[in-house]
Formats: sequence, structure tokens, C-alpha cells
Amino acid sequence: MNSRGSTTVADRIFASLPYLLPLIDGLGFGRYWFQEFPPLKVLILPLVPVLQIYSLPFAGLIIFFALYFLVVRSENTSHFVRFNTMQAILIDIVIIMCRLIVSIMEPTFQSSTFIVETLYNTIFLGVLASVIYSVFQSLLGRYAEIPAISEAVNTQIR
Repeated sequence: MNSRGSTTVADRIFASLPYLLPLIDGLGFGRYWFQEFPPLKVLILPLVPVLQIYSLPFAGLIIFFALYFLVVRSENTSHFVRFNTMQAILIDIVIIMCRLIVSIMEPTFQSSTFIVETLYNTIFLGVLASVIYSVFQSLLGRYAEIPAISEAVNTQIR
């Protein structure tokens, strides 16, 4: 097992790739944001090839478990890559929980689109901020410390 230490350029790149999982799952919450600011749709154009793969049946679930079992649980993978992969998985779990809560609450606020739009935009911007922060920290070779999530990751990664 590799401990915390210096990271290679390959480790930095591989550590930032798993954050595509929560980014793609969080794009659904950006629908109102992209309606309000249509020119920003250009920013997701580089994700189109990944979105096509992700649109296959159960692709998200398969990628989720593949990352967990092949990367996080692999003792041969560096601690830095495993930490960032597990953090991306936990961010994705938070997004899944938000989607579940919103689907339960949305019929209640059907008459108030302002509340629904605000909720969607808040979740989307939170996901976007955490993913951008984590990717930049990973590319710099630093551990992205997100409160509560990073603590949970540290208990999972030994």
C-alpha cells in the first residue's frame, strides 16, 4: 500500500478523472441554470463523448462499482488516487440522495417554480464548485479537503 507522499503526474491525472462521475450526475440539476444562461452550454460540449457512454443502460452503476472495486479497494493503487476516487464516489452518493429528496419534495412545490429552481440551482452550483475544487487540487497534487466528505473518505481508505 502506498502511503501519503509525493504524487506523480500520472497519479494527478488519474485522481482527477473520477470526478467526471459526480459532474455528469449533477448536470441534471443544471437545467434551470442552463435555461437562464444558454451560452454556458458550450462549457459542457467537451463532456458529450462521456455523456454518450454514460447514456447506455446501467452505465453509471457499472462505472460506480468499477471505480469502487477496481480502484478504491486495490492496495496496488496509490493512496492519492484511491482517496480522490472515493471522494468522487461519496459526492456522487450525495447527489443521488439529493435527487431522491428533490423527487419527493418537488410535487409539494409544484405551484412555486421559484423554490424548485432555487433548489436545483443550489445543488448544481454546489456540485460544480466541489468538483472544480477537487479537480484543481488533484491536478496540483494536493488532497482536496471537503468537510464531512473527506473525513468519511479517510475512514474508508487506510
